[in-house]
Amino acid sequence: MGILDNQIAVVTGAGSGIGRAVTEAFLRESASVALVGRRLDRLQEVASGFPEDRVMACRCDVGNRAEVESSLEQVRKRMGKVGILVNNAGINTSVRDLAHVDPFDWDNTLAVNLTGAFNCARVVLPGMREMRNGVIINVSSIAGKRASKLGGVAYVASKHGMVGLTHSINVEEGQNGIRSTVICPGEVDTPILEFRPDPVSQERRDRMLHSEDIAACAVLVAGLPARACVPEIVITPTVQSYS
Repeated sequence: MGILDNQIAVVTGAGSGIGRAVTEAFLRESASVALVGRRLDRLQEVASGFPEDRVMACRCDVGNRAEVESSLEQVRKRMGKVGILVNNAGINTSVRDLAHVDPFDWDNTLAVNLTGAFNCARVVLPGMREMRNGVIINVSSIAGKRASKLGGVAYVASKHGMVGLTHSINVEEGQNGIRSTVICPGEVDTPILEFRPDPVSQERRDRMLHSEDIAACAVLVAGLPARACVPEIVITPTVQSYS
């Protein structure tokens, strides 16, 4: 048994990086997990190392509201009411400054990073209200706390929005036993780094956070009693200043 025994969780962007690490950590703590992402093969590969009765792979674009509603309804039918939601799915643009970013890339980034989190939270909310218990963890970024050219205008805007969404959930739903946490990591060595305009050296990657560090934060939050709410966690590599 683990600290998440009998819990049903949904993790978006579960096929790689932070989402994969969170999924694996939750499963090790005895939760049942629905893995959500756009590439079914990756989700199935992650799920393959765990008991079939505790995993479910769902191909879904979180920016597509109809797909989210359909996928999470299938999760409810097969696994039950979702008690933990981790909104981790995220993308960024290749061109990042306001003057040159393609409007399509702006729309897509906001659709996945921010509207995707809203779409998923909206669907699991009724079940959490019925249980009078639930945890919604939004994986944002330090870019959600302060603007940076490195993150770019669309990413920064979307991640700031996730912070606001988190605090709004707590204001509106705390009385219903639902609490929300936004995790704001500094630099993390994940596959999204491959899309940065300037290549990232291996030496720099070695000094970044690992996905497992963010997963440990998610396990901590999800395992707390219902009376405890952690509104924000900021976690950085020791070599990255936050002040």
